[in-house]
Amino acid sequence: MCKEECKSEEMKYRLAEAVKVCMKTTSVEKITVKEIVDACGTTRQTFYRHFQDKYDLVNWYFDKILLESFEHMGEGETIYEGLVKKFQYIQKEKLFFKMAFKSDDQNCLRDHDFELILAFYSDRIQEKSGKPLSEDLKFLLEMYCQGSIYMTVQWVFGRVKRTPEELAADLVKAMPEELAGVFEGLDLL
Repeated sequence: MCKEECKSEEMKYRLAEAVKVCMKTTSVEKITVKEIVDACGTTRQTFYRHFQDKYDLVNWYFDKILLESFEHMGEGETIYEGLVKKFQYIQKEKLFFKMAFKSDDQNCLRDHDFELILAFYSDRIQEKSGKPLSEDLKFLLEMYCQGSIYMTVQWVFGRVKRTPEELAADLVKAMPEELAGVFEGLDLL
């Protein structure tokens, strides 16, 4: 069973590498599945066995990056440390993120990033506190996540000049006081 799962995961990464190659010359909107599979050396059937469409592939790859960077948060690792890892990886994969964030098509990475980060923080708070988020806290968290993603996109496009460490520190400082208090109480800040 693990062999099949490992092969599937390996193929997904190969397809992600292929879409990154395509992004060097073409915007996400204009990349076709045929171009991705040609760059990967596989078939459309194989592509669709793993992904619904090219946006599903881009979002899957982003999930891997985000989850990897935040994996140890709350287990001795803080939000700041998770953000630094995320931004260092984004910096390393700048072209991919620039092209992916530029897309305003369906399954937009910005919307996907928002949903993923909001769910991640919400789950972390609920796990560590043992209770659901209040409506006020949900509101603050949504607002913070939207602002955080907006600033991340600005940074990717070079409109905000910061190192990954500086951007992470700025995003932690920008956290609403009540939300920061919750994260501190849960040893996440």
